[in-house]
Amino acid sequence: MIGPVVVGVDGSSSSMAAVEVAAREAALRGVGLRLVHAFGRPGAHIPPGGRPWEPSSAAGLRELIDGTLTKAQQRAHETGPGVDITREVVVGEPITVLEIESRTASLAVVGSRGLSRFGALMLGSTAGHMAAHAACPVLVVRRRPNPAGPVLLAVDGSPAARGAVEFAFVHASLHGVRLEALHAWSERNERAYGAPADPPFVTYDEDRLRDEEERVLAEALGGLRDRYPDVEVVRRLVRGRVRHSLIEASADAGLVVVGARGRGGFAGLLLGSVSQAVLHHAECPVAVVRTEQT
Repeated sequence: MIGPVVVGVDGSSSSMAAVEVAAREAALRGVGLRLVHAFGRPGAHIPPGGRPWEPSSAAGLRELIDGTLTKAQQRAHETGPGVDITREVVVGEPITVLEIESRTASLAVVGSRGLSRFGALMLGSTAGHMAAHAACPVLVVRRRPNPAGPVLLAVDGSPAARGAVEFAFVHASLHGVRLEALHAWSERNERAYGAPADPPFVTYDEDRLRDEEERVLAEALGGLRDRYPDVEVVRRLVRGRVRHSLIEASADAGLVVVGARGRGGFAGLLLGSVSQAVLHHAECPVAVVRTEQT
């Protein structure tokens, strides 16, 4: 059984945008939608059987939460009228709650910004944590999604990125948009061929380098083009810094898809600073697809 799409809800405009995206994804994938509102302080201790709030404030807090989830459910129903929607209120730190929810989900959706209370979804905490630790693909909603924009796939040729490649093909097929597979090479690649980072003269075989990078790009897409013949694929080989190339290309994209490997480390070219740059500065939503390491 395929798990539902899970979305974190805190009542902010960012989380409401995430609800719309999540409802659309659930409808296209033919799965249910689970609205989750988590609230609590990191490290807050609740004794067994104890209440997470004072009795005098419980009624007002429950009313606030119910109102937030009701608005989210209405928004989700408007976006995906036929989607089966469930809602859940969980006492706990949002990053922990959503990470647990991701274990039975097919996709987790979070906003890039949130409120400072009752389940805040700040990019520096929840979205960033989910991108590194979730058990399912994570879609971070940035800016206003462009439904007609292509899927921009970051290709690095690593085995850990295979899941991201397939996710990108599926997403492009479901949304009826083209897939742009971007592979950027930088000084690191050139040094692998024996050239200095900033040579005074071009002393290496640039044609050979380009041919090799073209091979990496082609092999990364191998097999999936036949499985998804409806998807138009555009291969983009770019010489330049990876994060700059991805952020620049994201301006015209509907979604950027990057791969990651388990235990919180990003794979291949998407090392720390690159992954953070894409999550913080992309001009469109970003999907992070993790592959567990054995």
